[in-house]
This record gives sequence, structure tokens and C-alpha cells, in this order.
Amino acid sequence: MKKIETRDGLSLSELSLGCMNLPLNDEKETEKIIEYALSEGINYFDTADFYQFGDNESVLGRVLDKYRSRYDFNIGTKGGNDFDRIKREPKGWNPDKAYIKEAAKESLRRLKTDVIDLYQLHGGTIEDDKDEVISALEELKTEGIIRSYGISSIRMNVIDYYKKHSNINTLMMQFNPIDNRPLEVIDGLDDITVIARGPLFKGVFSSHSERVLTKKFENGFLSLNTDDMRQVTEELKEIDSDLSRLSYRFLSYHNAVIANGVSSLQQLEENIKSFNQSEPLSIDEYDKIYQALKILKYEDHRS
Repeated sequence: MKKIETRDGLSLSELSLGCMNLPLNDEKETEKIIEYALSEGINYFDTADFYQFGDNESVLGRVLDKYRSRYDFNIGTKGGNDFDRIKREPKGWNPDKAYIKEAAKESLRRLKTDVIDLYQLHGGTIEDDKDEVISALEELKTEGIIRSYGISSIRMNVIDYYKKHSNINTLMMQFNPIDNRPLEVIDGLDDITVIARGPLFKGVFSSHSERVLTKKFENGFLSLNTDDMRQVTEELKEIDSDLSRLSYRFLSYHNAVIANGVSSLQQLEENIKSFNQSEPLSIDEYDKIYQALKILKYEDHRS
């Protein structure tokens, strides 16, 4: 599988596994998913300390630890959302330096690893003491707790600050042909790697597209109503009948790491099948896709 190199040397599989929805209540099934991902060349696993209040990291850490001698892989996690693990409830956003550093060390312990390959700020606001956050991330790197860092954000003013004032290597955003808001961002990122979450958009870009639109998007998405979204998918089907494959091809054109979340082995098998059938888009093909889209922009959190 193609690997995408970040500017500080991480080598991430183009198709990666988003772990938020893994079936943690069935650890054997979770292990089957992870083992299959590894066997198919997926080498990047994305989680967060906030997912299931630490349980996601713990299960992922236990399972992946069994495969360290057989596979090389990278783990990415995120921090900044404070929570009470005992009460299993959120406590709020906490960008304080001391908290970020302690949270990263707790993630390291749960993930059963010597170093976190990619540590991402899980959000962030323009009101944060961003220089303090950057200092925390740089110190974690110097101390060998993390190898690399980035942010997961859809706030333009936050993205712009970290792009200019830090050494972020990755930027995670929801990105697919309908939620195409990152298009206004990516040209100015230079050598920062985009990690695209939600590539199939809750199943809109799947064989269940119509059912998903009806059940999950009855109120539309942002300025688009359901009929707008349906029109886009119908036009895209004329370009590629496999909507999953089309979304992967669209994201691959932008050299994104595609963090595809699954909740079952069958989902992963279907996604990998579509991904493996993805041929690079020509400029003409991309132009046809672009013409079918309704271009959106980030409306809030702008400088």
C-alpha cells in the first residue's frame, strides 16, 4: 500500500484505520479487524484519549502489542478534552500545558508503547494560550514521549496560527466530496500532511447511500438540503458507480492520509476492496468531479 511521508519522517499508509467505532465490547472481533488491517498494509491507527474515556486507547494498545514483532505500524492519538475516567463523563476543554503533558503520558501508558508516533491536539480555540500548547508539544517531543505532532481542527483561525507558529506535521479535518470545506485550506498547507476523517461521510459514499441520506441527513448538511446532497451523489455515480472508490480517489488526488473508521470486519473488507480498486484520477476526471460538487467553505472561526 502507498505510504505518505510527513515532513518529519513518519510513513503513514494512505488508507488508515480510524478506531473510534471499533467494537470494544468484543475484543476478539476488534482484534480480527486490526489483524486484517495490518495484513492488508494499513500501518496507521488513529484514536484519541477521549474515545470511550480511555478505553479505546487501552484496547487498541493491548491488541496492537501482540503484533509488534510482526508488523511495523504507527499509532496516533489526540488530547485536550479533559474527562473523568471513573465517572465516565467529560470535564471540558483543557489546553493547559501541564494537562496536555500529563494526558500524553497517560495515553502512552494505555497504548502500551514506548513513544506515541503522532500526538494531535483534539480541537483548540483561538482563545487558548496557543504558545503554551506549542511549548507542551515541543517538550513532549524533546522528552521522547511523542515522535511527531499535529492538530485536529476545522477552525480556520486556529489552523492558521498553528501553521504559522508551530511545527505541526499533520492537520486532520473531515474531508470528502460533500464536506469539501478543506479545499480552501489545503493549497496553503505547504508540506503539512492532511489526514481526512469521515471519507465515506457516515455511509453517504457507500452502496447504502440513499438509505443513509434519508435516515442520517434528513435535515441536510450545513447549507445543503437532502436533495442537494442526493443530486451530488447521483452525478458522482455517473463518474464512478462505486461511491466509496470515488471518494478515495478524490482524497488520494489531494495526497491525503485517509482515516477510515469501521465498526465491523465486513465494513473494513468492503472498504479495502474499494480502495484497492481505486485508480488515480486524471486532471480531466477530477475536473468532472469538481463540477458536480457544491463547494462549501468554513463559515465560522475566521480571523
